[in-house]
Parts: sequence; structure tokens; C-alpha cells
Amino acid sequence: MRISFNTAVAARFDQAADILSQQGANPFRISAYRRGADAVRGLTVDLRRLLDEGGVKALVALPGIGRGMAAAIREMALSGRWSKLDRLRGSADPAAILRSIPGIGPRLAELLHDELHIDSLEQLECAAHDGRLAAVRGIGERRLSAIRASLESVLGRPLPRPAATAGPD
Repeated sequence: MRISFNTAVAARFDQAADILSQQGANPFRISAYRRGADAVRGLTVDLRRLLDEGGVKALVALPGIGRGMAAAIREMALSGRWSKLDRLRGSADPAAILRSIPGIGPRLAELLHDELHIDSLEQLECAAHDGRLAAVRGIGERRLSAIRASLESVLGRPLPRPAATAGPD
């Protein structure tokens, strides 16, 4: 019997809550994952369909689902994995997580992990915007733009835009 995507997402949120509980994490965070799991289990529509039709905004509009969980659902829909749960389980290979982004191969993933100490997609996103990634040999403007766009897609966050400045009248 095939498990529905919603059931798989709810199970992963429950697993995250269980692990966080064992680690003595913030009870509000644990409760948020439990509420998210319950909300997903109670849906009559497939989360992937909601995501396809309305994007992350449609997921955030669901009761019990915030931006972080919506981004997690998007990551699961796109890659079949949830990097945060992998890290919580302690089985995540940082280089494998980095290789999930188009434009980052095995050598670059190892370099980013070993030299820049990047272990997650969130840290990669910071490095892509604070100049550290641009300073790495072999990453030109085109590759950097592609990595940023991939991160935006996977993490479900828009790229930071430069602030508009007032020009002379």
C-alpha cells in the first residue's frame, strides 16, 4: 500500500517533535511540529497539489502551518527529503545536503564544508548572500545566481532584494 504524501509529511513532523522532545528542546517548538502534523493529517487535499496551485503562500494559509513548516513541505515535495529532520537524526552528511543543490558537485560540496564550515542549506544561503560563496574559486556570477535561485526554490524564501534608494529629483 502506497503512503500518501500528506501522511509522510505528518509522520516526519511527528518524528521531528519526538527527537526534539528527547533532546529537551523548547516545548513550544515541539508543540508546533505536533500541531503541524495534526493539521496535515486532517487535510482532504494533497499538499503537493496545494503547493503546485498556490505555492508556499497556500501552505502558510493552512491552520497550524507556518513559514518554516511550509518550506519543509516544499523541500519534501521537491527532493523527497527534509534536511532538518536528517540533521536531527544525526545521519545527515553535510556534503550530500549541499550536493542536492544544482551547480554544487562533490568537490565543491567538500570544499564548502571543509573550508567554509557550511553544514546546511540555510548556512549555504547565508554564504551566497554575504560574499563568502562569491570568493570561492570556481564560483562565478552565473553559478552564484543559479545556486541562489535553487536555494530560493528549495527553502521557499524569496531572494533578498537591494533596498531602493532615493535618487536626486
